[in-house]
Amino acid sequence: MQVINAIDLEKNFQNTNAIKKISFSIKSGKITGLVGPDGAGKTTLIRMLTGLLTPSFGKLNVLGYQMPNTSSEFLKQIGYMPQKFGLYEDLSVYENLELYGNLQGVENLFLRIEELLDFTSLKKFKDRLAGNLSGGMKQKLGLACALIKKPKLLLLDEPGVGVDPISRIELWQMVQELLKEDIAVVWSTSYLDEADICDEVILLNEGTCLYQGTPQVLREKMKNRVFLVSGEFYKKREALTTILEQDEILDAVLVGSKIRINLQKNKLLKKDIYYSLGKDIKIEPINPIFEDAFVDILNEKTQAHSKLVRNMKNVEPSDKKLIEAKNLTKKFGDFIATDNIDFEIGQGEIFGFLGPNGAGKSTTFKMLCGLLTPTFGTAKVLGEDLYNSKSTIRNSIGYMAQKFSLYGNLNIKDNLEFFSGIYGLKGKKRKEKIEEMIEIFDFKNYLQTNTDSLPLGIKQRLSLACSVMHEPKVLFLDEPTSGVDPITRKEFWTHINSLVKKGVSIMVTTHFMDEAEYCDKIMLIYKGKAIANGTPDELKNLVGSQVSMQETFISLIKQYDKEEK
Repeated sequence: MQVINAIDLEKNFQNTNAIKKISFSIKSGKITGLVGPDGAGKTTLIRMLTGLLTPSFGKLNVLGYQMPNTSSEFLKQIGYMPQKFGLYEDLSVYENLELYGNLQGVENLFLRIEELLDFTSLKKFKDRLAGNLSGGMKQKLGLACALIKKPKLLLLDEPGVGVDPISRIELWQMVQELLKEDIAVVWSTSYLDEADICDEVILLNEGTCLYQGTPQVLREKMKNRVFLVSGEFYKKREALTTILEQDEILDAVLVGSKIRINLQKNKLLKKDIYYSLGKDIKIEPINPIFEDAFVDILNEKTQAHSKLVRNMKNVEPSDKKLIEAKNLTKKFGDFIATDNIDFEIGQGEIFGFLGPNGAGKSTTFKMLCGLLTPTFGTAKVLGEDLYNSKSTIRNSIGYMAQKFSLYGNLNIKDNLEFFSGIYGLKGKKRKEKIEEMIEIFDFKNYLQTNTDSLPLGIKQRLSLACSVMHEPKVLFLDEPTSGVDPITRKEFWTHINSLVKKGVSIMVTTHFMDEAEYCDKIMLIYKGKAIANGTPDELKNLVGSQVSMQETFISLIKQYDKEEK
């Protein structure tokens, strides 16, 4: 049954045309993915579907109601989970559900709460304060609150942002169960693996609908244009850069020790260049994934070079381990956040630190950056103990925090001024670096905007700029691409790969499993313990010969839980 119908729908904000004359329909019993880059119009569209925004032009019919409509009869038939869901962190799980149920006049509320606690597997946490839940549990509670009325239409705006793969799959499975009740689901996402398993997708860009249909049909457009290059590369990141420099290449990414490439439309592969990149080079066609089709329809060629390193000096060669953790342990009372963590990172390496929400990743980062004192064990950077050294070693460290360390009431230039001073930049050098960051990250249109009001992609760029403007030798990136669109993620990784080629050592956490493939080494941490360590290929081989990194992540976590029982 058709539950949403839009004809020539438009939404304008002063001088901005956020939604440009789009037409689409959505049926019940299906999950419709809403996909697109930052600023595409996804959140604006969802807010019009809820009645929070009034269309400027066109017709929009939702559940038989002409929009806008804010009648109680309409509102009780929709569930809405915005990007920043309004959980009350000083209330328990049960109290949050009770509050939302009472506000919306739900009958037999006790029974409905019990149903939802069972459905979301939150029953044993019902007395825990919402502020003490992991990211995945918060999203489950947000979903439960959105379902308190048994809606006919469920609108989810980026429900998987900042959530680990296991929690995202659990959320997906819960929503799949709802389809049995013939609910219509609109799922906005920046995770293209989620978009790939939606029944249908609506792909937006700059307010325009580029595609509506099944993911399978869109993928077919990339048939015979996606290849996997394997072999013994002389230098894999140099090989990646060379491949991206070729005119016929639209996109290329590392997949462990291999390189996945996308060909431009109506172009031929010039194979001779690839054979010069290493020994025993093989090029084989492979099936396209949704990301390939997404990049193609946007026609965004991935850049080979980063402006960020254009004026940056190479880090002096060193045989030292630039980052080193030995028996690193942190306790908070009786709770052990990290338990005897050991690893080393050499110069010019990317070390991926993976794990579910609450595993101890951010705690480890803070100890390595000198922000949190270990209970015991040592944290060394550039060969010096952070907690016993009186040197200026901290000026050689860059840190991009998971939750922005930016000052929200300051504008972009003020933040750049502040952080450049914190990192010891002075005079002419400081002024030049600030101007350089503004140019590289294209901040000129946002200079007077307070950080709290910036789009997420611009915030992330600013956070990265503040962490690298002093040219650190060691860089810690805690979920640097969380919530940003796939095109912006590719831009970030061009910067990251270029920094590594300059000799910078980088430690990164991520919930995007394709990004884990870009790393030289990976450690999987769970319940504060390191449960696996090695190259991306070595970790995948622990599980099987043809498995994805996401399947590897889930399998190793489940295996650890099984052995622990």
